[in-house]
Amino acid sequence: MRRLLRFLLPAVVVLAGLPLCLGWVSQALGGRASEESLRLVEENVRRAAVQCYALEGAYPQDLSHLVERYGVAVDEDRCRVDYIYIGSNLMPDITVVPLTGES
Repeated sequence: MRRLLRFLLPAVVVLAGLPLCLGWVSQALGGRASEESLRLVEENVRRAAVQCYALEGAYPQDLSHLVERYGVAVDEDRCRVDYIYIGSNLMPDITVVPLTGES
């Protein structure tokens, strides 16, 4: 009986701990993916603003110009793009903020 318990106990501990470890890893990777998607949205908006400046000679006054003419897509259910126009020859201040508890 003791012999069986000596082999069974570690197996039970490993089988109980494995789902917990997998859940933790999954959560960590999901957070990184969310951060990466926000970073990509910001990068795409910046790139489109620079392209607009190169083609039109001025930075756009609002984000809607980039959405309409340069194909910028923003998932408004997940994030908000704070686009602050400073001047026609100055890069706008662009910040992407998650709407839910994502980071």
